Amino acid sequence: MTRRFSPLVDWIAEEGSDAWALHWEARNALARGEDVIILSVGDPDLDTPPAVVDAAVKAMRSGDTHYTESIGRPALRDAVAAMHVARTGQAVTAANVAVLAGTQNGLFVASLCLAGHGEDVVALDPMYTTYPAAIGASGATLVRVPAPASTGFHPDLAALEAAITPRTRAIFLATPNNPTGVILSEADCDGIADIARRHGLWIVSDEVYAGIAEGGRVPSLAARLPERTLTLGSLSKSHAMTGWRVGWVIGPEDFIVHAENVALCMLYGLPGFIQEAALAALAMREEAESSIRDYCRVRRDLMFRELKDTPGIRLSWPDAGMFMLIDTRATGLSTGDFVRGLFDTERVSLLDGAAFGRETEGFVRVCFAAEEAQLLDAAARIRRYCARIAAG
Repeated sequence: MTRRFSPLVDWIAEEGSDAWALHWEARNALARGEDVIILSVGDPDLDTPPAVVDAAVKAMRSGDTHYTESIGRPALRDAVAAMHVARTGQAVTAANVAVLAGTQNGLFVASLCLAGHGEDVVALDPMYTTYPAAIGASGATLVRVPAPASTGFHPDLAALEAAITPRTRAIFLATPNNPTGVILSEADCDGIADIARRHGLWIVSDEVYAGIAEGGRVPSLAARLPERTLTLGSLSKSHAMTGWRVGWVIGPEDFIVHAENVALCMLYGLPGFIQEAALAALAMREEAESSIRDYCRVRRDLMFRELKDTPGIRLSWPDAGMFMLIDTRATGLSTGDFVRGLFDTERVSLLDGAAFGRETEGFVRVCFAAEEAQLLDAAARIRRYCARIAAG
């Protein structure tokens, strides 16, 4: 008898999953002790600050291992709200905050609460690889709007306007963007907010890398359209806490009510000791963000310097974050063949840009959140590989 599944399994089938297959192949090879350099995932080679770990351990030893509020403790929600006010100028309180298990949870909750069957969600392409599945989980249709290489990966506002129909419910975007590292400009944000206001649309602004931007902030869509903007964030990148799974969504109070209902049946509250760690992390936010900005700046500059004159490739300068796009079209190889050949011959894993959308086909993404000596080694291997391609 054939087993049957919900249509949901098709809606959430991840586009670009083949790109991740190479990453996990590299991870497994590294675990076997092979000489592999992994630059295919944004997980810094940094430990979580000791004060944050100590806060979690202290809470656990004090018995903080029971159920907690489904959208976060008031003290943590207060702290997130205060951080958001300082970053954006938007007046929010704990009532505007839902603490969830990472930005990915926030993306999923936003999708479920804002759109459904027969409706559309517009998202700027390129986008992070989980966006299509998270949006598809709601039953809504994803409509891609280009932020093309020809504009420096800034959005085509005319194309965005043209994509809006009576079915459209929301615009999803990330600033700084993953994979491009591009920060939406003030003009970009003005245009997007104007379109959303005129058409009565929600904006979901994924700002997980905002703390790594210069000054720890980016132009704010929430400040422009507070009644219809959801801001997503987390501690994963700014505090080297990728494995802790602490994030949030900030928005109007009526949205938070619905988010709480979803969180109740999906999450049932983050562990208390993790929330105490998050409080400790937010208390040292400026110090932590300054440190990760310096860390990324040094490594970005190193990779750019080491690769900029390599025949056959062209680098895209990222405004912020821990990724850089490399245009490999002049090599004559597809990006799939490029990353496969690089790994097979030089044992360096990068990510095929096609995993992020149509606008990054022909590009590969390199993560430079690694030790400087390792980055120098990886750059030498990439140069050697490109020279081999050029020699035929």
